[in-house]
Amino acid sequence: MNSTMTPQQLHSRLGDLTVIDVRSPGEYAGGHIAGAHNIPLDQLQPALSVLRAAAERGGLALVCASGARSQTACDRLAAAGIPAVTLVGGTSAWAQDGRPLDRQPDGRTVWAMDRQVRLAAGSLVVLGLIVDLFVPGARWISAAVGAGLVFSALTNTCGMAALLARLPHNRRANAAFDLQATLNALRG
Repeated sequence: MNSTMTPQQLHSRLGDLTVIDVRSPGEYAGGHIAGAHNIPLDQLQPALSVLRAAAERGGLALVCASGARSQTACDRLAAAGIPAVTLVGGTSAWAQDGRPLDRQPDGRTVWAMDRQVRLAAGSLVVLGLIVDLFVPGARWISAAVGAGLVFSALTNTCGMAALLARLPHNRRANAAFDLQATLNALRG
């Protein structure tokens, strides 16, 4: 099986694959592929045995907003011996292809994590430069954020995204994320 799929390829195989959305619960609530199960990237490890069983039943397709986190998840699953594919371009590509996204009843939309990271990182850089006008040396905040972004790109990980995912606005409005309920649903 290829390690990536286009929206058209995934759509034609939705009945054969178990779709796992690795975004934060808030992002998932804002719009996801119908039938997708939400297991945030930071919760992947405790779900490995259930994901292995789902992969054996018919395969796994992993999705996120842009494809970066789902590729990271595919890499982690591959390291555990679990085959999976990722949706190239994520739910953004899915929607741009004219495919519908299911939304939670509260109708609340949360920015994609990469957009949240860009806002937070950019704000910290600008803040560091402005504060440096009054407190010499504060520009090192900006340098640290820049170094963190370089590290994030080189390792394909993002500590800032992991922190932002824990903020209240990235959680479901009407229900707490319940990994066990998701795993039970995957077990059938």
